[in-house]
Amino acid sequence: MNPAAQRLPLIDALKAIASQLIVLHHLAAYGPLSQVMQQAAPGLIDWLFEYARMAVQVFLVMGGFLAARGLSPHGGGLETAPFGLIWKRYTRLIVPFMSAMLLAMVCAYLADQWMDDESIPARATWAQGFAHLFLLHGVLGFDSLSAGAWYVAIDFQLFSLFALLLWVGQRGGRLLGDFRLLAPLLVAALATTSLFWFNRDDAWDNWALYFFGAYGMGVAAWWASQRNRLALWLGVIAAVGILALMVDFRLRILLALLTALTLGFANRSGLLARWPDSAVLGWFGRISYSLFLVHFPICLLVNGLYAQSGLDSAASAAVGMAAAWAISVGVAALFYRWVEGPEASRRILAGMSRPTTRKGVPAGR
Repeated sequence: MNPAAQRLPLIDALKAIASQLIVLHHLAAYGPLSQVMQQAAPGLIDWLFEYARMAVQVFLVMGGFLAARGLSPHGGGLETAPFGLIWKRYTRLIVPFMSAMLLAMVCAYLADQWMDDESIPARATWAQGFAHLFLLHGVLGFDSLSAGAWYVAIDFQLFSLFALLLWVGQRGGRLLGDFRLLAPLLVAALATTSLFWFNRDDAWDNWALYFFGAYGMGVAAWWASQRNRLALWLGVIAAVGILALMVDFRLRILLALLTALTLGFANRSGLLARWPDSAVLGWFGRISYSLFLVHFPICLLVNGLYAQSGLDSAASAAVGMAAAWAISVGVAALFYRWVEGPEASRRILAGMSRPTTRKGVPAGR
C-alpha cells in the first residue's frame, strides 16, 4: 500500500500541534532568549514552561493507539515471539536518534564557546554515548545529550512492553482453554496499575511503567473502534481515567484521557482518516519526530548567537525565538528527507548491513 494512503490526518494534526508546543516549551525554558522574554511577557513564558510540555501526553496516547493498530488491530494477542518486532522498532528509532545526538553534541560544543548557560549539556563521555545507543541513558542515570532524549527511550520501552504483554497473554490464554481476552486484560490491568500507582511516584519516571497508563489509554482507544466494542472500551477508559483523577488529580492524565476519547470516537466515526484536510498540518505532522529530535540543538545555537550579539531587548528576543523556530523547522525537514523518513532510514540501514570486502568495497561489486 502506498504510505500516503495509510496516513491518518487527525493523527498528523495532533502530532503537528503537540510538536510545536514542545518546541515552544523549550524556547521558553532555556537560554538568554527565554530570560529576556520572561521580563517582557512573563505570563506567556510561564504558561509555555508549565503547560506546553504536557503535549508529550498526546504522543504517549498516540503511540499506544498506533501500536495497537499495528500489533493487535482486533484486540487479540501475538501468535509468535515479538523479539523481531522489537528489534525492528529499535532500528527504526535508533538511526535518527543517534544522528540527532551527534548533531546535539556538535551544537552543544559550539554553544559552549558563545555562552555560559546551564542548558548546555556537558561534554559527552564514551559510556554516556553507549548508554544512549542502547536507549538506557535514563535507566543507568546518565544525563541526556539533548532535551527530549528520554522520550525516545520510553517509547521503545512502551512498545516492547506492550508487545510482550500481547505475546504472554496469547500463550497464557491457550493454557486457560483458549481464553482470548487474557492479552487485552493484561494490558488493561497494567495500564490501571500505572495510573493508580507508578504514575504517582516520580521515582519511576525512567521506566515504561510510569507512562503505561497514558499509553494503555491509546491502546484501548484503538480497540474501541472495533465492532460492538465502542461503549465497552471507551467506558473503561473514561471510568478508570476519572477514578484515577479523583484519587490523585494530574492535569497530564486528564489530557491523556481527553486525547484517548477523541481518538476513539474519531476512529469509529471515520473522522480519523478524513479530517482535518490540511496539507500544512499533514506536512508538520510528518516531520514532527524529526522536529522533536533536532530542535533543541538548533535552539542552543541560536541562543548562543544571541548571547554573542549583546542584544537584550524584547523585540530582538522575539525575533531570535522566531528565527530559532524557523531554522528548527527547516533543519527538521532536511533531517526527515535524509535521515528519518522511511526511504532514508531503509537506505541507511541497508548501507550499514551491507557486507564488505577488503578496503571497504561492497561485496558483489
